[in-house]
Amino acid sequence: MNIVIFIYSMQCGGAQRVTANLANEWASRAIDVTIVTEVSPEQDFYPLEGSIKRLHMPIAARGGGLLGALGGLTANFARVREYRRILKQVKPDIALGMMTAASVLSILAGRGLPCKVVATEHTHPPILPSKLWSTLRRWVFPSADRIVVLTEESKVWLREHCDCSAVSVIPPPFALPIPRTEPMIMPETVMAPERRMLLAVGRLHEAKGFDYLVDAFAEIAPGLPQWDLVIVGEGDQRALLEKKVAQHGLQGRVKLPGHAGNVRDWYQRADLYVLSSRFEGFSMTLVEAMSAGVAAVSYDCDCGPRDIIRHGENGLLVRPVGDPHALAQALGRLMENDAERAAIAARATGVTQTFAFDKTVAMWSDVFSAVGVKARPGLA
Repeated sequence: MNIVIFIYSMQCGGAQRVTANLANEWASRAIDVTIVTEVSPEQDFYPLEGSIKRLHMPIAARGGGLLGALGGLTANFARVREYRRILKQVKPDIALGMMTAASVLSILAGRGLPCKVVATEHTHPPILPSKLWSTLRRWVFPSADRIVVLTEESKVWLREHCDCSAVSVIPPPFALPIPRTEPMIMPETVMAPERRMLLAVGRLHEAKGFDYLVDAFAEIAPGLPQWDLVIVGEGDQRALLEKKVAQHGLQGRVKLPGHAGNVRDWYQRADLYVLSSRFEGFSMTLVEAMSAGVAAVSYDCDCGPRDIIRHGENGLLVRPVGDPHALAQALGRLMENDAERAAIAARATGVTQTFAFDKTVAMWSDVFSAVGVKARPGLA
């Protein structure tokens, strides 16, 4: 089998980690894998098997305004043309688009070619902010040979709003143990051993709701003097979050160590995990934390957490999304009760089997079979 994967970049991110996990697994099964990006491979974050081919198709960025819009349209035509040239050159059995824009471009580039095109969504489809890409998705997704989404909710939405019938639900592939990569930031350099750690992991981005989390922690921090909040990640909201921490007078209690490639060390050190996202596709960090035996509290956002957490059994779901007081109450409940937190943590590890890596890879093999492409005997 020959697979080409198109994704904007292989920099740090959830879809990029999914791409790396799948590509490495397929390459280990002697499947030919090529990853195509617009961002240079020099900026790749996740390690790839040596047999995986990396191709780069840089497209010049355009300015704003009307000229920028026209330039963007021209750039998209250039993307389709260049990617189609690559598909003709590589001659894959499967052209796999990672995320909405890459999927739209893959469908357009693959029209009339012998390869099968598989599109993917990595967030809940209605959350997509771009009207342009939402419109293009509605027009072209129905012609994909298959669409892969992360949850049943997303599948139903695509069927109802985009008239997509060939939709499969596959959670992200969770490769455990999580590999360690640079940069390495060790928890003991940030937290004293006697301190309790409330941990969050993710990009410092509005979608992750860390502003809500800081407000929630500020509400309960005075009554829980032994606990600190650590948010591992980096992003464009660092200054905003640092300002909010200062406004609450929590500079010594809320820590932002930056992006860490050894995130599993942080899961192992954590006493409680929190997901404060406004929305998700399917939170890999939530599953990873729970797999590491950490009790978790999450907003019941669209979508993903309710597919992972059974409320009151292996974690807590919080409603309404965006309410810092409701989040504070749920966090305080487990931070104050060691026995309940330990019981939930013990049950949380069951997600390791629910979302086992081999199950996910087998589901991808089923997708390839459904579109008429099968690996050589012994490889599926």
